[in-house]
Amino acid sequence: MVEILNLALPYFGVIFIGFACGKSNRLPESGLAWMNFFLLYVSLPALLFGIMSRTPFSELNNPPFLIATTLATAGAFALAMIVGRLLGGLSFREATLAGLAGGFGNIGYMGPGLALAVVGANAAAPTALIFCCDAIFLFSIVPLLIELSDRDHPSLLHALGVVIRQIALNPLIMSACAGALAAALHIQFPLAVMNTLAFLQNAAAPVALFVLGVTVALRPFGRIPWEVPGLIAVKLLFHPLIVFALVLLLGPFTPEWSVTAVLMASLPPALNVFVIARQFETWVEPASVAVLIGTFASVVTLTSVMWLITSGRLAFP
Repeated sequence: MVEILNLALPYFGVIFIGFACGKSNRLPESGLAWMNFFLLYVSLPALLFGIMSRTPFSELNNPPFLIATTLATAGAFALAMIVGRLLGGLSFREATLAGLAGGFGNIGYMGPGLALAVVGANAAAPTALIFCCDAIFLFSIVPLLIELSDRDHPSLLHALGVVIRQIALNPLIMSACAGALAAALHIQFPLAVMNTLAFLQNAAAPVALFVLGVTVALRPFGRIPWEVPGLIAVKLLFHPLIVFALVLLLGPFTPEWSVTAVLMASLPPALNVFVIARQFETWVEPASVAVLIGTFASVVTLTSVMWLITSGRLAFP
């Protein structure tokens, strides 16, 4: 347990430091804009590019694993939508954002650093693949379902074109694909380039977690909507169980890949849930509550999963 705390506390500790700073200082939220830009367009892309480019391309070609993890995310998303409709009486548009809270974990900010710390270097490839596939699925389905709920776009075909552009130009997806291409072509970069990438990669996790804590602290916290506890249960409990079942059903995969999939599914709701809710001006305050409570609840659930992995109790054939 001491070993688990040594792994978990730096991650949650930086989140709580950011949360405390956000509560104790009256700085405007606009001050986070450049930090978010640095994360989205510089540091996290450098991290994903480095992970993918160092991974042999043969390890990235694993369709059954991609099917298992993406189906699990789709299942958690659909289950969360149902929970939102039944418990909260949400509209279809609102339930779409609730589905995002139940299916999209903090795989960008917390995922890479935590997976590498808990599982080791063998977690690099599955982490990057899970991020790419989950992001492509969720960043496609959410705008399309929103489009079905109200016609902001001239046509469904126009909405589909917007979604495709958003996916193709997403800096995290672009960097992961560029890294995979570099791995496939066995491109060797100059030492100065690799050192610069390593410098940027090392900044990704602490900056991301601090920004997460500050952003959550700046969100207003009122009453807890009825659907939020159910959505958090879907994200922190049912999503990992669905992944566990599908990995067993569609496997076997290497043990490191299997436990990485479960660990990534155990992450709390992503900050992007609030960002996207604000973008569509739908379910905004419940989204911020879900991110806040989900992050605090994951101190128990995520730490438990980490303990199961490192103690060998979560084992795959």
